[in-house]
Amino acid sequence: MASVGLLFVGAVLFINGVMLLGWIDARSAAPMNFFVGGLQILTPVYLIFTANGDADVILAASGLFLFSFTYLYVAVNLTFDLDGTGLGYFCLFVAITALVFSALNFTRFHDPAFGVIWLYWAFLWALFFLLLGQKRDGIGRYTGAVCAIQGWVTGWIPAFLLLTGAYDRVGAPLAIALAIFGVVVFTALIPWARRPRSPAAPAPTGDHAVA
Repeated sequence: MASVGLLFVGAVLFINGVMLLGWIDARSAAPMNFFVGGLQILTPVYLIFTANGDADVILAASGLFLFSFTYLYVAVNLTFDLDGTGLGYFCLFVAITALVFSALNFTRFHDPAFGVIWLYWAFLWALFFLLLGQKRDGIGRYTGAVCAIQGWVTGWIPAFLLLTGAYDRVGAPLAIALAIFGVVVFTALIPWARRPRSPAAPAPTGDHAVA
């Protein structure tokens, strides 16, 4: 069930990324955030109630609430045109917590691929904090590109590997590939994001973002 949720986390990250890039209207992203936020509430609740007291299952499921609350927060902000500062500081909380989950995946769960994926999410949510909590609108284009790419790399790809049973065979190589990809691609995006934008509709400001 968690794998299905991860697939749609990829979808909402892609939608929110292209929203930040200005490719779609901000309010049009609200429904997907409501849908996935709701799904990511139901998924960990189900996993926790069926865990039979397994501490590792409960611990892993608890991290899913970080995403559900983010997406629902985004959906409400977009729907009611609210200031994004509160969401930004929640994203700081998520970014710090994601570092803890990354360490747990490397050590307790012995899952290096998701250890790297949680580092991806810590980086992305830190960008959301800077964009929203610190009002650094200049990083909106970069954040949008990182978010859209992560939708595929941290959601769509691992979800299909899990759903098809291939994940266990590629865990360690996937971790290395993701680490290299993240460093190379997200570094290469910096000069691209700094280039002047060609005339087009402006990307959403910090108050209309993200996650």
